[in-house]
Amino acid sequence: MAKFDVAVIGAGAAGMMCAATAAQRGKRVVLIDHATKLAEKIRISGGGRCNFTNINAGPANFLSENPHFCKSALSRYTAADFVALVKKHRIGYHEKHRGQLFCDDSAEQIIDMLKDECAAGDVHWRMPCKVGSLAQADGGGFLLHTDTGDIEADSVVIATGGLSIAKIGATDFGYRIAEQFELRMVEPRPALVPLTFDPQQWAPFVEMSGIALEVDVETGSFKGRNPTGGRFREDLLFTHRGLSGPAILQISSYWTPGTPIVINLIPELDLAATLIEGKGTIKKQLGNVLSQWLPARLAEGLLLAHGFALDARLADLPDAQLRKLGAAINQWTITPNGSEGYKKAEVTRGGVDTRELSQQSMMANKVPGLYFIGEAVDVTGWLGGYNFQWAWASGVAAGQAV
Repeated sequence: MAKFDVAVIGAGAAGMMCAATAAQRGKRVVLIDHATKLAEKIRISGGGRCNFTNINAGPANFLSENPHFCKSALSRYTAADFVALVKKHRIGYHEKHRGQLFCDDSAEQIIDMLKDECAAGDVHWRMPCKVGSLAQADGGGFLLHTDTGDIEADSVVIATGGLSIAKIGATDFGYRIAEQFELRMVEPRPALVPLTFDPQQWAPFVEMSGIALEVDVETGSFKGRNPTGGRFREDLLFTHRGLSGPAILQISSYWTPGTPIVINLIPELDLAATLIEGKGTIKKQLGNVLSQWLPARLAEGLLLAHGFALDARLADLPDAQLRKLGAAINQWTITPNGSEGYKKAEVTRGGVDTRELSQQSMMANKVPGLYFIGEAVDVTGWLGGYNFQWAWASGVAAGQAV
């Protein structure tokens, strides 16, 4: 039987970071993954250039039922620390929208960097390798039965991610291990995902598919000691089935079934006040007036959806009608009927309840030697490099503790 100090299950972002950190401390580490191709989620991220962190990453950019949990790991391994590693490996990068950092060349550079960091600590690889079972050993530590042979390890780190994007290998392995050891779970659900609507309700907007514009979007409650709401200004994209784009991906992490989202389609303008003020001087049809601020096709569609004639002239409409239109566009309130699910979700919200884990080490409080990191736990970042930063930070926290 092969014996190791540490077995890391899952060779994605968090798993490789953890394995490299532990191995470079002198630990004998084996890194196990069932996939035939390494780190597919890194490879496809950021349009193939990997949005590997965000310079603004901090606890406020993460969702969890235990929101203070992420503070320790994020403060001890920051975006600046990962950037220093990228520079050490001479990987060119650039900043894009709102602090997002991307490789100049390819996401493969991040994968190669992590492989090199693992090699620097002489990490042992088992890939492809499926873990059939994990059990505590009589004398301490753990026994892993795999399809490439049995492994004994003093510590085990679960870095197997969530349920999003099954086609590249996502499984519920981490959740099953948590349940085996009677650790509480926060119910997983798709996050950073397009939202869908009832086909009949969405029929007036199907023809707007492909239209994109910057909006304000919000959902949930902002009241009380534990607000559940989210609010973002980002680009929105109309699709045949509903809404997508960064604005919707962001708000989807905060959205709960049965609740509406509120979208301001012209966030820089109080539309009702502007239209009422312009009645005396603007002789144009209402659709032409709206086209100053909205794509013409969207302006027409919104007018029809809200019962306005396309040839209606601004000057002929009563103030009450214009206030109704202003509210419909500045506070467009719609209730999704669901999302595109895990096949389109970039991450999984929920997972292992962080109240079961040490925030310093990521170890399960009642199972010494068993750790959970990355997307497997109930910490979910915003769109824009934040989830990778959690992978790096939680991986380092566990790697320093095992």
